[in-house]
Amino acid sequence: MRLSRFFIDAPLSLGEHDLPEAQAHYIGRVLRMGPGDAVQLFDGSGQEYLGQLLEVGKKNVRVSLDQALAGQADSPLHIHLGQGLSRGERMDWAIQKATELGANEITPIVSERCEVRLKDERADKRLAHWRQVAISACEQCGRSTLPVIHPPVSLAEWLKGTEAALKLVLHPVAEPLTSHDKPATLAFLIGPEGGLSEAEVEQAKASGFQAARLGPRVLRTETAPVVALSVAQQLWGDF
Repeated sequence: MRLSRFFIDAPLSLGEHDLPEAQAHYIGRVLRMGPGDAVQLFDGSGQEYLGQLLEVGKKNVRVSLDQALAGQADSPLHIHLGQGLSRGERMDWAIQKATELGANEITPIVSERCEVRLKDERADKRLAHWRQVAISACEQCGRSTLPVIHPPVSLAEWLKGTEAALKLVLHPVAEPLTSHDKPATLAFLIGPEGGLSEAEVEQAKASGFQAARLGPRVLRTETAPVVALSVAQQLWGDF
C-alpha cells in the first residue's frame, strides 16, 4: 500500500505535532484516515518525516514524527520559467507539469496576446490556486521542495528582472536547444495561447535572451513547457 504523503505549510521536526486545520480536514474528513495510519510529511525545506497519526478529529489531527530522512534532491539545473498567462486549465496544466519537471521558479507573464487579465483580489486568488496546484504536484511526484510561484508581471518587467547564465525564448525559427553549452541556471520564456509577437521576441533578444526551437511543429502554450523542460533536464539536468 502506498504511503500517504502530504505537504505541511509549517516547520516540521521529530516529535508530536498538531497539523494545520486545512490539512487536518483533508486527512480526517476527506481521506478518512485514522489513528495508527502511517504518513510521510514534508515542509518544503528538503527534509522528509515519517510517522503515524495519533488523534484524528473533525478539525484536528495530531501526528507523531519518528524518523527524518533526506528528501529528493533538486536538479543541478536551476530553471526559471516565464510562462505566458493562459486560461483556466491550460495554466494549471503548465504549472503542474513544470513543477513535476523540476522548475524552481515560475512567473506568469502578461504579454500582448494574452486573453487573460488579472487584477487585485482575483489575482491573489489565482496565485493561491496556482501555489496549491504546485503543492499537489510535489505531493504526487515526490519532490521535497516547492517551486516559487511569482505574481503575474508584464513581459517587460520579467525581462528586466530575470538573471540566468542562459536565457532562452522559444521561437519556431531558431537554433535547437542542443546548440547551447551546459548552463548552471536557465530562464525559459514561453508565449501565451496566441504566441509572442515578433516585437516581443526582439524585445527578449535585446534583454539577452537567445531564440531556441524544440522541433518542426508548433506546440500549444501548455505543451511547450513540458517539452522544453524535459529536453533541458535531459541535456543539462537530472534526467
